Amino acid sequence: MKEKLRGKTILIVEDEERIRRLVKMSLQKVGFEVLEADDGYQAKEQYVKYDPCFIILDIMLPGINGKEICYWLRHDLKSNVPIIMISANQDEKDRIEGLKLGADDYLVKPFSLEELITRVETVLRRTANRCSKISYRGLTLKPIVGKARFEDTVLDLTLFEYKLLYLFMTHPDQVFSREQIISLIYKNEEKAINERTIDVHVKHLREKIAVYSDYPFIETVRGIGYKFTT
Repeated sequence: MKEKLRGKTILIVEDEERIRRLVKMSLQKVGFEVLEADDGYQAKEQYVKYDPCFIILDIMLPGINGKEICYWLRHDLKSNVPIIMISANQDEKDRIEGLKLGADDYLVKPFSLEELITRVETVLRRTANRCSKISYRGLTLKPIVGKARFEDTVLDLTLFEYKLLYLFMTHPDQVFSREQIISLIYKNEEKAINERTIDVHVKHLREKIAVYSDYPFIETVRGIGYKFTT
């Protein structure tokens, strides 16, 4: 379970701290990175800054309510981020309205944390082509468009730097030797590439990330090679 969901960032928008905390803990146990917002304004800020893979959205929020947030995402931003709406209102009309606004699922409070996780997994499977991004600690990779960014800033990477980052982020915490890296991402160019070249590309990649984050994403494993640290 944890491996399947790693690299996915989910935004919880819920003004009740107890519920938000319990949902966060449950999501983290299955491998999600979790962002939080306790009102509609903060939800907008978090979405624009971090571009999460999934949103759990309470309808009754201070400031801007969940329906307005959903409308903003679907109609103003044209975003197809998967959304599960949650509400204490059991009225069928409310549920239908939420789904018509563009929510992928609707869950009525009180709900079990197990049911919520199951619904998140189900929506993720159904919307897999809409969630093709990998994210750790604000560093996000979008393989379909071939871009990487930290929070809301696109990283200016060379082709080989991008390939390195893709290899690392799709295999978190796995150690790669320099020889393995050469064989995996420098196909048909092995003869022109040596271990020193790998070190230089890793150095440049680290420097570009370090402009925005001091977290040591790419760790040197002495005597072996490198790994992406989560």
